[in-house]
Amino acid sequence: MNRITMADVRADGTDDTIDLAQLFQSLRAGWRVIAAVTVLMISLGLIYAYGLATPIYTAQSMVVLDTRKNQVVDLQGVMSGITGDSAELNTEVEVLKSRGLAEKVVEEMNLTADPEFNAALRTPSLLARLKGLFGAQIQTETSKAKVVDALLDHLSVRNVTSSYVFEIAVQSEDPQKAAMIADAIAKRYILNQIEVKFDATEQATAWLTNRVAELKSDLEVAEEKVKSFNSATTLVSPEMLTSLEVQLKDIRERIEQGKAQEAAAQARVAQLRAADTPEAKLAAAQDVVLTRQEPGSGEFDTRFAQVLARAELDAARASDQRAALERSLETMSRQIATQGDDMIQLQQLAREAEASRTLYEYFLGRLKETSAQQGIQQADSRVLSMAVIPSVPTAPRKSLIVAMCVALGFLVGVGLVIAREALSSGFRTARQLEEETGVVVMGQIPVIPGADRSEILSYLASKTSSAAVEAVRNLRTSVLLSNVDHPPQVIVSTSSVPGEGKTTNSLALAMNLVGIGKSVLLIEGDIRRNTLGQYFMSQAQTGKGLVSVLSGEAELEEAILRPAELGISVIMGERSAINAADVFMSDAWHEFITKMRSLYDYIIIDTPPVLVVPDARIIAQEADAVVFSVKWNATSHGQVREALQMFETVQLKVAGLVLSQIDGAQMKRYGYGGTYGGYGAYSTYGSKYYNG
Repeated sequence: MNRITMADVRADGTDDTIDLAQLFQSLRAGWRVIAAVTVLMISLGLIYAYGLATPIYTAQSMVVLDTRKNQVVDLQGVMSGITGDSAELNTEVEVLKSRGLAEKVVEEMNLTADPEFNAALRTPSLLARLKGLFGAQIQTETSKAKVVDALLDHLSVRNVTSSYVFEIAVQSEDPQKAAMIADAIAKRYILNQIEVKFDATEQATAWLTNRVAELKSDLEVAEEKVKSFNSATTLVSPEMLTSLEVQLKDIRERIEQGKAQEAAAQARVAQLRAADTPEAKLAAAQDVVLTRQEPGSGEFDTRFAQVLARAELDAARASDQRAALERSLETMSRQIATQGDDMIQLQQLAREAEASRTLYEYFLGRLKETSAQQGIQQADSRVLSMAVIPSVPTAPRKSLIVAMCVALGFLVGVGLVIAREALSSGFRTARQLEEETGVVVMGQIPVIPGADRSEILSYLASKTSSAAVEAVRNLRTSVLLSNVDHPPQVIVSTSSVPGEGKTTNSLALAMNLVGIGKSVLLIEGDIRRNTLGQYFMSQAQTGKGLVSVLSGEAELEEAILRPAELGISVIMGERSAINAADVFMSDAWHEFITKMRSLYDYIIIDTPPVLVVPDARIIAQEADAVVFSVKWNATSHGQVREALQMFETVQLKVAGLVLSQIDGAQMKRYGYGGTYGGYGAYSTYGSKYYNG
């Protein structure tokens, strides 16, 4: 038999790409599931929309912001109006949806007594009653907060685009109630604006009253300070203070002049005293009388002394005048400084008193204006239109529910089909099997009808033109041509696990080889189970089997069964005290196969499953070809890969695979029916199954 390396056994089957054609075929095959789920979802949707769902009505009232105000009196309001910018519009939407406004509507309309808004007043549902049986308490009271929450759940507010209009929509099971609540919210919103302004005016009036009293007291204190200061000081007028400053300036100028005169007088005295000659004295004295006197005479000296004395007197008088002016300057400066400080303080006190008076008069005026506004507050909004009692429910939207159920049912159905495909671990096509294993598929055998194995044998013998027999002929051709130079003579038939049809395939292949005039020996290599005998229950059994022949307890002819209608020779398996693996590793087995090669054209050995016992790998050592059966849509990928790896470990090559027990009807549903059209319409076959 051909020996191979492990890399030759199978191709890489790890392809993660999505086969769109395969996906379409899977969806096509699962159309019944998709349709059933879709119909189920549509039915549930119809039951809910037309039977279970409670009709909900929506009533709408309109409120508009009034940016133009009626000015009853020309007074400045305590609260400014709404300007209408986007932020304020959004704020008003939130005010309309606020809990405070909703609480007032709940109180006005007594919604706590309405079962629609008060869950405690409703008849307990079946689920609630069941919970009560298991100890859960049925709610009998609902807080006002929950009623408010229920109202807010029924309320929606929106600002109509590019306008000052607000749409207040209320949903209710009762159309009249929906309209009443919508109108109540609109009216309460407008009344709330008036109340807010009234409260603000009241608070402003109270505050202004207290503030005016405080300011009046402050004014009186300030005026008293001015009066007291005037009484405590001898202030001159600002004009007199200015006159004194002029006089002070004049004195300063006179002092400067006095200093100059004093300096001149002292300089003359010094000059006169410095003169020591008659000529110098005459020049220094500049006196007419002295010029008439004889220099050096007594009259000259007397006159010079008089001139010097008069000069000294003038110098002393100039010095006294300067000192007197300086004393006057100092006195007047102190007086002006004192008067200036007092004047500044007086002016500061007067300004404070005037500021207090101005502030007092302003707040007094605002108090009068605010007091005059009480009772004439205007809302910033008005009702544009009252709610109309709706005649048609807005929910449930039956057409939308049905459409969603159709879409959901379709998606769920598709999901179930895809999930089923993803969870399916079997092989459905020869191409899929070849791509996964890298081994050629030699045949595709449909389900052969029969209530038991003996009926399957009869079917194979009598229905020679059936699709099943045609499929076996195709398998025969593929096996014989698998090695043109050395056609296989000893053929092993095996599988991964029991129940994959290998025994039936072995029997069918043997019968088909006889049909072309060949002598065929069918050996039951599964001596542990002895399944082959179930196909020949109506035949006379020899009582001897393979183990007896190998041990020499029986001759070959004693153990061979030759069903006349089949034309094949059969050696049954039989239980042995010796381990089966030891039997097939013995020299007797090798010699037996060698002898059979000379007696028969073909020898087919039906072996146990590979994953169950090692017998198949041992028996295959004497074979020319291994035919491996895989049950359609049943045997997992992992089982097939593991079984083929078992042959790799002993360096054996599987000649080909057989996709067996194909269900034609299911194959068509999966969209693969056309692939097997050459073998007939599988859906016309009778009852299913055969075990192998």
